[in-house]
Amino acid sequence: MQSHHRFVKKSIVFIENMSELGAGTRGASLGFQALKMAALKFGSDLFIRYPIEKVETDNSGLHQPVEHPFAKHIPEIYQANLRAAKFIMARLESNKLPLVISGDHSNAIATIAAIRSKYPKKKLGVIWVDAHADLHSPYTTPSGNMHGMPLGASLALDNEENHKNEPVQETIDRWTELENLLSPGPKLNSNDLVFFAVRDTERAENVVIDKFGIRNYRVDELRHRGFATCLAEAKDRLKECELLYISFDVDSMDCDLVSSGTGTPVPHGLSPDEAFSILQYFCTDPRLTAMEVVEVNPLLDNKGNTMAETTQRILDKLLRYWEKNNKS
Repeated sequence: MQSHHRFVKKSIVFIENMSELGAGTRGASLGFQALKMAALKFGSDLFIRYPIEKVETDNSGLHQPVEHPFAKHIPEIYQANLRAAKFIMARLESNKLPLVISGDHSNAIATIAAIRSKYPKKKLGVIWVDAHADLHSPYTTPSGNMHGMPLGASLALDNEENHKNEPVQETIDRWTELENLLSPGPKLNSNDLVFFAVRDTERAENVVIDKFGIRNYRVDELRHRGFATCLAEAKDRLKECELLYISFDVDSMDCDLVSSGTGTPVPHGLSPDEAFSILQYFCTDPRLTAMEVVEVNPLLDNKGNTMAETTQRILDKLLRYWEKNNKS
């Protein structure tokens, strides 16, 4: 690691952010509870070893009529992300390493905005481990569900030229407000974003990926070229970044192999060991500023609580590895 990445010892704090306003199906707000149940089943002390702090969430907006069909529940999602971003920023200011357990992936807007606001001059690299690119905007979304838009918002990419929708002005105004959460303008640069396992994208997203040359390490490439080679290459792509954020959507894992316990399950994904190897590689990088785990949904699980159990085991192993490598 280059010498200008000064290592500052941090302590991990779990942040529970159970907003599920951006998902298309219900149950992601039960994700942390499902992880805690898994820890009990395995006799794991994971959620005792570290403090857990809870973002105040309000999912009651889901019961209201949808006023913004191309950005469903966007007023409530803005408020949820504003609350979460301020909460996470306060932890960053007290030199904590937030490990955010979120409901749906729209909550990543808050984590990225918090990092950007805390470190306005520093270059942020994002490692996005996900089945989906999440690059949509109200102009391009096929569903209106905002868990498909966190990178669209964080990159401030409207992608209007590839529009399929005609959002009303109020939706556009709300979206602009979300893009400017805590600070004006984009929160990261597309050059500083690396995808792992993204395999379920729409045409409008593919245009963005191609236009900006966003690197996607697909599952077959990772297996063919080897994880070690691809991970080292990804790290090299992010070598100019002074901060790193890892976002781990559990749908990056193969739903046939693990379970369907996530909002939008996709086959042909990572095995749990492969997902772990990506997280392990980046978790001890001194630039790591925050990590997020999203979209564990026990209500959709076709195998009991298997997705939460798999994720809990990955986290437990990951943090033991982190502890071993962060001893002073």
